[in-house]
Amino acid sequence: MDNQSVTSIFLSIKEGLAGAIAGIVPPKEIEDIVQETYIRVCHNPNAEPIREPRRFLYRTARNLALDYTKRAESRLADSAEQEQDFLRGVDDRHDETFAQVVINEEYSQFCKAVKHLPLQCRRVFVLKKVYGLSQREIAMKLDIKESTVEKHVAQGIKRCALYMLNVRPSRSARLVR
Repeated sequence: MDNQSVTSIFLSIKEGLAGAIAGIVPPKEIEDIVQETYIRVCHNPNAEPIREPRRFLYRTARNLALDYTKRAESRLADSAEQEQDFLRGVDDRHDETFAQVVINEEYSQFCKAVKHLPLQCRRVFVLKKVYGLSQREIAMKLDIKESTVEKHVAQGIKRCALYMLNVRPSRSARLVR
């Protein structure tokens, strides 16, 4: 099945996909997972054609939502364990200062990542993620298609994540003083 067919089916069931994963992930993550579903299906490395695209889209969305939940639970457990290890022998005031420095550094790196996005992608990404505009509002404001907005947001997320992974020091390096 070609990407054009997948796109038209995706657009027709997009709200249904969001509803299907609403009980699995936090509300703020639903749209990102729905967009990731579209990207995964369009870039399906499987050489076989998709016989039931609607079903495949729903299954992909559900699997991505479940993966998100597993990762979040794992990060939460790891974070709690690391925090306990770190807090042993460290006074609270010093810990707050260190945490603020780490947060400021990560925010600075994220801003640099956004600055490296292509101009149109950056505009869409900032309107969506910073100002919280809907895809429809962004499409109208920039006079582009909603599907283009969706692609730019997905590209922005992917590029920023890759930038952050490539420039951020490893987690263990950040915890060492």
